[in-house]
Amino acid sequence: MSPLVKLAQRLWSLRAEEEEVVFVGMESAGGNSLPGVGPDSKKRKVCYFYDTEIGNYYYGQGHPMKPHRIRMTHSLLAHYGLLGHMQVYKPNPARDRDLCRFHADDYVAFLRSVTPETQQDQIRALKRFNVGEDCPVFDGLYSFCQAYAGGSVGGAVKLNHGHDIAINWAGGLHHAKKCEASGFCYVNDIVLAILELLKRHEVRCFPGFIPRLSHMKLVGGRKGYVFLQVLSGFRCSFVIYLDDSIASVSDNQRVLYVDIDIHHGDGVEEAFYTTDRVMTVSFHKFGDYFPGTGDIRDIGYGKGKYYSLNVPLDDGIDDESYQSLFKPIMGKVMEVFRPGAVVLQCGADSLSGDRLGCFNLSIRGHAECVRYMRSFNVPLLMLGGGGYTIRNVARCWCYETGVALGVEVDDKMPPNEYFEYFGPDYTLHVAPSNMENKNSHRQLDDIRAKLLDNLSKIQHAPSVQFQERPPDTELPEPDEDHEDPDQQHDPDSDMEIDDSKLPDDSSRKPFSNSTPSMRIKKENLETDLKDQYMLQEAQNKVAGDHGKSVEPMAEFSAPKASDINSMEVDEPGTLKNEQDNHHKSSDAPAFIDYEQLPKYWQLNEHKLKHNPWVR
Repeated sequence: MSPLVKLAQRLWSLRAEEEEVVFVGMESAGGNSLPGVGPDSKKRKVCYFYDTEIGNYYYGQGHPMKPHRIRMTHSLLAHYGLLGHMQVYKPNPARDRDLCRFHADDYVAFLRSVTPETQQDQIRALKRFNVGEDCPVFDGLYSFCQAYAGGSVGGAVKLNHGHDIAINWAGGLHHAKKCEASGFCYVNDIVLAILELLKRHEVRCFPGFIPRLSHMKLVGGRKGYVFLQVLSGFRCSFVIYLDDSIASVSDNQRVLYVDIDIHHGDGVEEAFYTTDRVMTVSFHKFGDYFPGTGDIRDIGYGKGKYYSLNVPLDDGIDDESYQSLFKPIMGKVMEVFRPGAVVLQCGADSLSGDRLGCFNLSIRGHAECVRYMRSFNVPLLMLGGGGYTIRNVARCWCYETGVALGVEVDDKMPPNEYFEYFGPDYTLHVAPSNMENKNSHRQLDDIRAKLLDNLSKIQHAPSVQFQERPPDTELPEPDEDHEDPDQQHDPDSDMEIDDSKLPDDSSRKPFSNSTPSMRIKKENLETDLKDQYMLQEAQNKVAGDHGKSVEPMAEFSAPKASDINSMEVDEPGTLKNEQDNHHKSSDAPAFIDYEQLPKYWQLNEHKLKHNPWVR
């Protein structure tokens, strides 16, 4: 089948109003304004999500998880002057229907209704949803979940609309399952963000192949991006890359998840264990340690075989040993998997001296992972995670924000509201300890060889079948006045994302005090014989100009409008409902039968039942 026919198929299947097709030159082959692999000083278009209320939530006396660390991080960012280098947004709270894209309806309803005063009346539900000791009920629990999940999903939306890097230090709660809390995590914002990123499809063309401009209407363009209306009445939201290394047309958007928290990213791995569209890579302490999962032999199943990578580590690993695994493994992953976006969970409990951790990484060693992933030509979503020595958490995430921005941060701590936390040295960096590194060179070599061998079994980047593309989530988000941290998040200000053009290079955008508005793209997918005839004629003409025969339109059929779930927005300024069917994304892999799973998965039925792709 010719590339032109494949492109025509996608145009037909995604026929809709207000959609764009974008041709991107080789200098911007990553899809956004990122340059190629090179110096880290290159400027990135970075956005940052922060809710001023996030630091007020309190897990309870003696609990190691302290949201106050997010407020401390934000204070350092403000006093180091880093907020001025990026766009700052207050996240829109995630709505029930947004959370239910992954989580079970009854679990979300429970989180919404339970309070410290009523929890004694819901003992059975507390046990069923694993809410209690590690994951206590506290005042504002549901609002807390909405805030941190909204920041991660909002960051994914920004990446889909042209930002290079999005940061949400309140997110990264990687243990939450479909219908249970786990490890201080209630809602898995990472899974929700990945599902949002998967909506962005990409079409890659033969080198030099561009459909004739006579069939297209120029809409606008900027720095190699050209917006074209294709075949009057047909538009496509695909991004088309002209890359010498690509020899086919495909819509194979893939997302890579990387986890450098000391704990295994079990919730995210379970969610995507049977698909090849999401690869999960977790570097973690393995053994007699929570959550007890993440064996190197856990590699995925079915279509997802070899798309789950686990790097089990022992106590005391230092910067040099960590990077001896991280860089070769992630370099191979990027080469083989070729993701369209990367989600990096930057859990800071892998730092030396963490209250619950047992690794010996310095802040610079931890941030080197961020620097390395940033160096690739891929949109990057940076999230928080664990971290229980909160002064070091704030130090780490402040420094890593500077790495994301390409700004070197001074080691001397500026005066700030929490200055006393950082005594007696009042510096950004702290020296690692002299604890023993129990990871021998031979162990590290064996782990590296095994994982590289697994990656060699992935012959090429996977593709997906033709399928309808979920509508874009559009978040009108208020911009912060970061010059005065105490007067941020004007609730009356908003932003409307204009999908007809990519964001410009300005670091800030003007905002109005008008009522938030939201444009919704409604797809009309009923078959129109006249339009089909026009498309066929245009195909034949273009193919004739290229000296190629075009296969008939009968090879594909237009999806029916009845197959598409309707969208509604109940009120402005909130996250949009992507689908009324909360548990199924059109990007989701096929379900897999329970009986087909390996024995060691069947033995863990209490965990398996929370995998959304298994029934």
